[in-house]
Amino acid sequence: MRTILLSASQMVRIMRRDKMLLVICFAPILIGILFRFGIPLVEQVLAKWLGAPSVIAPYYQLVDAFYAMLTSTMFCLAAAMVTLEEFDDKTVSSLLVSPLAKEGYLASRLCIPAVAAFLFTAVLLPIFKLSSLSGLWVIPLAAAGALYGLIVSMLVVAFSANKLEGVAISKLASVLTLGAVVPHVIVGAEQYAAAPLPSFWIGKATAENDLLFLLVALMVSGAWILLLLKRYAQKQ
Repeated sequence: MRTILLSASQMVRIMRRDKMLLVICFAPILIGILFRFGIPLVEQVLAKWLGAPSVIAPYYQLVDAFYAMLTSTMFCLAAAMVTLEEFDDKTVSSLLVSPLAKEGYLASRLCIPAVAAFLFTAVLLPIFKLSSLSGLWVIPLAAAGALYGLIVSMLVVAFSANKLEGVAISKLASVLTLGAVVPHVIVGAEQYAAAPLPSFWIGKATAENDLLFLLVALMVSGAWILLLLKRYAQKQ
């Protein structure tokens, strides 16, 4: 465990030297401020313009779910970029034959950032939430968001050969978050076409106001992670 933590601290030092990664790590706070104060302002303008009592407000819980996924994705993505840089520099091979080994390397580059993402999301979400999200929701929503962020980082690492490709794949992977919108706009059974996406079940939880759907999101995320681990193993 000590070796894994030392490797994770080395990753943090690399992030501190890279201004782009620093921006990514601090982005959740800036986005949280924008969501917390900007969206209610837009809601007031739209409601007045359309003459409606509310426009965005009924979807505030969905916005909070998006924020949970986005916060975790930012932290995990920064770690993924460090991993790709190590692939570029050919330093991964030496790390894999060190006492850290492949399992320790994966834990330090994927699991530790996901745990950090969970903790940061659990702290930031109550601060920047728009809905009357209860404390009962914060922990499972942060957990679902952290696993989603882990999936995005694994997609980037498993399918990218360098940082440039990693940026492109991260943008494509961000489309997966749109699965959360589906249960809010499609009422019929057709919505389950998006069921393979973890984000769909996170959106379903907010649409139905039912925490059990977050449990499904965790299980679906677990299946994605197992598949991506196999893909990563093939890359080695």
